[in-house]
Amino acid sequence: MFRTVVAFSVALVLAVAGASPPARAGQSLPPQPRVHPAGIPSDAVMFSPCVATMGEHWAALRNWPLGPIYGTYRGKPVFTEIMVSQKQMQRGFSYDNIRALPGYHIDHVNVEFEPHGHPGFPVPHYDIHAYYVSAAQEANICPNGAPDEALKARQ
Repeated sequence: MFRTVVAFSVALVLAVAGASPPARAGQSLPPQPRVHPAGIPSDAVMFSPCVATMGEHWAALRNWPLGPIYGTYRGKPVFTEIMVSQKQMQRGFSYDNIRALPGYHIDHVNVEFEPHGHPGFPVPHYDIHAYYVSAAQEANICPNGAPDEALKARQ
């Protein structure tokens, strides 16, 4: 599930593709950390700041929007994510590559349906997060980060 900040950033990533200036004035990728998080593929860039319960989002532009996308918090990986359209899921869908990064293991998986999609992937789809941390740890990621707008809508 992508939050408002992530959705905004997705549009920016698509506009930035290859480090060219963003299409709209005032929009750009967030500042990139000086140190690339250990374990995150070297071609991935951070495209969202810290999002509550998720962390920062990283992806290689060539893999956008379907993934894999990686989440980090305090410089450490916390999840791998893929997005699957509702049509793909209805036709039958297999994905052999959702696995933990080397040195991590999957603790739990969250599957969230996005009935209206979001910027960057505006069709009905599922966001599938494979978390490397416990659900209790997940709940405490980025407590002061961008709010989880999708969860607010479900409450």
